[in-house]
Amino acid sequence: MTTEPARPHQRGRRMKNWPDYQKIAIVGAGTIGGSWAALFLAKGYDVTVFDPAPGADAAVKTLIEGAWPALRQLAGAPETPQWASLHFVDEVAEAVANADFVQESGPEKPEFKQTLFAQMEAAMPAETIIASSTSGLTLEQLRSGAKHPGRILVGHPFNPPHLVPLVEVVGDEKTDPAAIETAMAFYQHLGKVPVRLTRSVIGHLANRLQGAVWREALYLVSQGIASARDVDAAVAFGPGLRWAIMGPTTTFHLGGGPGGVGAFIDKLGPAVQTWWDDLGTLEWTPELIERLKTEMAELPDYQTLRAERDEKLVEIIKLVK
Repeated sequence: MTTEPARPHQRGRRMKNWPDYQKIAIVGAGTIGGSWAALFLAKGYDVTVFDPAPGADAAVKTLIEGAWPALRQLAGAPETPQWASLHFVDEVAEAVANADFVQESGPEKPEFKQTLFAQMEAAMPAETIIASSTSGLTLEQLRSGAKHPGRILVGHPFNPPHLVPLVEVVGDEKTDPAAIETAMAFYQHLGKVPVRLTRSVIGHLANRLQGAVWREALYLVSQGIASARDVDAAVAFGPGLRWAIMGPTTTFHLGGGPGGVGAFIDKLGPAVQTWWDDLGTLEWTPELIERLKTEMAELPDYQTLRAERDEKLVEIIKLVK
């Protein structure tokens, strides 16, 4: 059962209280923004979407329809989407003017986002939070030239946002503490699991972690030690099962028995050090890329893989939340 988060304390600039939120703006509605829109709609919010790409409206509706069965199971969504609460607009100013919270998911280009943020700030109240879904840009890149930089933060989801609970909330000493507290509480209210980063690092937390694992996975493939499919199986049916329940440090803490992580390090720390010392380094080569393409071509098509992933994700999330 999800515990309702407490109303956040307000410090610095006064932010809108998340329990009073009614209107959510989605700025950028590709795969990530559309998935966010589905979640907010499922939670009963009035959602306004801005995306200038041709066909964006239809694509978002299709994504929501596809996501809805899972949202009924995980988010308590009604039987059918409340389409009357979903709006599409042609100007970003119209999307954010009356928004209580803005989730931005535009292209990953610093100059583009800086221009976009300036347009949003000119049209919205100063107490409204702008949370960016950026997977790699830093706070300094996002808020360069901003009038109210303290209300800009990172709210980076893991794909797909309507299913995977993780949200990485990034703020630093220039971010208003009230904005961070409010965003953390709001995401928790949505059923997400927000984690707090105290400063920007490239890739945030989860992308750096999966990047480290993938680099070693591809190093092993590049050295002919195992196929990409076998490396995937080793992760999915080995540590990946444990990681879905508890993270790597807690897993090794449990592995230490009653003595915990200290006992584990005393016993196996030297061995682990040899693993670290032997990890490979890797660069993209045409040969490696072609090998991956060849192996992955043997898998089912995109729609089949995505459906399988989402169906199993729903069952896993039911177990671990």
